[in-house]
Amino acid sequence: MSAPVTRRRPQGGPPPLAPALAYGALLIASVAIWIGGPQPGTSAASIYRRLRTLGVTAPGAVIGLAGGILAAASLALSGLVTWVAADTAHIAGPGLAKALFDLSFAAGAAGFVVPFALLIAGVAVPSLILRLTPRPLAWGGLVIAAIGMLSTLTLLTSALDVTLPIARFGGLIFIVAVSALLPATRHRLTAAVPVAA
Repeated sequence: MSAPVTRRRPQGGPPPLAPALAYGALLIASVAIWIGGPQPGTSAASIYRRLRTLGVTAPGAVIGLAGGILAAASLALSGLVTWVAADTAHIAGPGLAKALFDLSFAAGAAGFVVPFALLIAGVAVPSLILRLTPRPLAWGGLVIAAIGMLSTLTLLTSALDVTLPIARFGGLIFIVAVSALLPATRHRLTAAVPVAA
């Protein structure tokens, strides 16, 4: 007597080609972005350094630098608290779990966006005054910075939660655009801005 034939159901999920193509596209995009950024062997040039090279002596460059450092520290704190919450989930009570979640959210949301807004404002103001970038880009940066500062109030009301993604992703687009358009040297700046007779 022969054994009964069992039919296997086909595995679910998307066709393998779709995730492979998505992975390939994202890999190519990440390499293209990485090539344009600072490399491990290059000098520690940043937007702060570039602004100082272009002769920006106003506090904007330092405010931008401080905002960037605080934003990075806030994201690191959010990640560490999330790790602690996940690691202690089996022993933590509901009260502690909620407190850790709230702290992680506060550090990664308003705790990141507000200093990030300082970074954006610290770059946008000198860019506007010294015409380092096109004026619409500098004004756009100031609007994004104002929205980011307004996101402080998300700690009091969820009605303003929409300010978080606007400032986060709008700020990212601003920083990428400024990185591409900011002159590398004072010589390029003088050539770009005609001197009035």
